[in-house]
Amino acid sequence: MKKVLIDCDPGIDDALALALAAGSPSLDVVGVTTVGGNVDLPLTTANALALREFLELGDVPVTPGSAGALLRETVRATRVHGTTGLGGVVLPAPRLGPSDGHAVDFIVDTLKSAPGEITLVAVGPLTNIALAVRREPRVVEWARELVIMGGSFTRGNHNPAAEFNMLADPEAAAIVFGAGWTVKMLGLDVTLTAVVTSDVLDRMRPLGKLAELLVPAAQFYGVVTADGGPAIHDACAVAYVLDPSLFTCVPAVVNVETAGRYTRGMTVTDFKVSSQDSNALVATSMDVKGFWELVLGAYEGLAGRLG
Repeated sequence: MKKVLIDCDPGIDDALALALAAGSPSLDVVGVTTVGGNVDLPLTTANALALREFLELGDVPVTPGSAGALLRETVRATRVHGTTGLGGVVLPAPRLGPSDGHAVDFIVDTLKSAPGEITLVAVGPLTNIALAVRREPRVVEWARELVIMGGSFTRGNHNPAAEFNMLADPEAAAIVFGAGWTVKMLGLDVTLTAVVTSDVLDRMRPLGKLAELLVPAAQFYGVVTADGGPAIHDACAVAYVLDPSLFTCVPAVVNVETAGRYTRGMTVTDFKVSSQDSNALVATSMDVKGFWELVLGAYEGLAGRLG
């Protein structure tokens, strides 16, 4: 069993990533923390609570964290995820509320309680992670590893230079990449290949209760065809934890642009370094067929339990 703590901003693809984690018997989700990102913090937290119950994650703590960026104005992605954050998905209202306290304290205390055992998976803006590092620098040593969905070495999506999670809080991202650990970066270069095709959608449709989440979520981003469709970015980070062999990763030095007029949030990536000098392991390609077999297999197993 691999223990994971998932920091997220649900978000359609966050929901699909949580479903992958819930459907993977080899993962033990020890906590979910939320951050303002795709939508405002009250909505990301409400969505995480609803997903915890819908996916039958039991008593996994859901702890809200930072509402906005460390220094910058708020950036949101409602045009992509809809006003609620979950697009066309409608889940039952959660019966239970969030845990007391703040996500930063939860991250620090949880990693401290089991040093070297818990993988931190961050699929939203990195505000909570940066504040955890600032509060207790030893989280860098206590985390088994840090896996993020974010950044890119070739392009942006929210603007030509920057991926959304980096642009939403570039100062936080700069702190995280400079903290002294090796960040496993699953950026747009690979996540944009994790596209929902009509064949993938056909395997989701018969999945009973779970299909009520998967199908409208997969279709909300864009048109699904036989050749391509919307990408489910955040699931790539969970897939990496489950099977790193699906990804080709290269050591690099990644710096986050915080001052550029047109490039703020850009992850400036230098591959011309030795592994000893790198601060990141950057995914450059992915076995797309293997990714979908892993993801759909987990979804099918989860659907069997949910009914």
